[in-house]
Amino acid sequence: MSNMREQLLAKTAGIRKTSSIKEDEVKRSERTQTAPGLAGALAVAQLRVQELESAGVASQLPVAEIAPNPWQPRRIFNEAKLSELAESIREVGQVQPIVVRRVEAGYQIVAGERRWRAHKVLGLESIKAVVADCSDSDMAVLAMVENVSRDDLADYEISLSIRRTEKEFPDRKRLAEALGLSRSGLFQFLSFDKLPSFILSDLDIQPRLLGANAAEAIASAIRKFGEAGLAAAREVWPAVVSGEIEQGKAAAAIKQIATRGATSAPANERSIDKFFAGKEHAGSITKDVNGFTVKFKPGMMTEALETQIRALISETFNQHPK
Repeated sequence: MSNMREQLLAKTAGIRKTSSIKEDEVKRSERTQTAPGLAGALAVAQLRVQELESAGVASQLPVAEIAPNPWQPRRIFNEAKLSELAESIREVGQVQPIVVRRVEAGYQIVAGERRWRAHKVLGLESIKAVVADCSDSDMAVLAMVENVSRDDLADYEISLSIRRTEKEFPDRKRLAEALGLSRSGLFQFLSFDKLPSFILSDLDIQPRLLGANAAEAIASAIRKFGEAGLAAAREVWPAVVSGEIEQGKAAAAIKQIATRGATSAPANERSIDKFFAGKEHAGSITKDVNGFTVKFKPGMMTEALETQIRALISETFNQHPK
């Protein structure tokens, strides 16, 4: 059997860069802009599943000895749709076998996890399956492409799938093209990796808490404000989980809290103010981490003015000692 990775790369070799695709050629979703690469990847995946299904004769295998695809990114399965599928199987039987591969502990699902889950819902002990020879790379790519194509898959789940399958591509450019994503769209999904663990642990349970846009904005805010940003994120995140703060407004809330109480410029910033004698530029006042400096332009400082300034400085510090 041909390798899925080679098929997928060959299928997408001629795909144009997303930036070269005109507006009316682009398919859009609520998440990000996509290009024709996704359709190509899906076509190859479907052909591969058909190839695997026809590789052997379907037989009944014990449901208990079958495990999900370890590259499966989906955290939540739609219970209503699963119940509908289970009812259909109860009424008319299993029309299409699932595809599995042999592993040390039994079998792993290559394609058809929803049908397997429906059998478990019904309490059935066996399921019609085709045992096929399938490599790790086949498993990874099939799981990613099948799930990325579905609108009900959360952005966080897509990001996990992309990460697990990234090694199957020579570089991120080809990965983006294979998925039909723009480079910026791909990096939005990858931005989940930059979120702190207390956010990721909640996303593992509720993957729809954050979309890729919000995740990128939050990660950027935390990075910008450092420890203050991280502390602010800890304060804001419970409100995002509870729904008090919309995910799209979380980054702004983090920024507001991280800068709360700041009345002066950060120590690493520098401010310079000019002063004038009438309309003529007389000098400047510079404030930075090194101190407070007053400079006069040549010819602007007279002996009388110097005496006056020295007296003012001396008087000021005598009245307000440190």
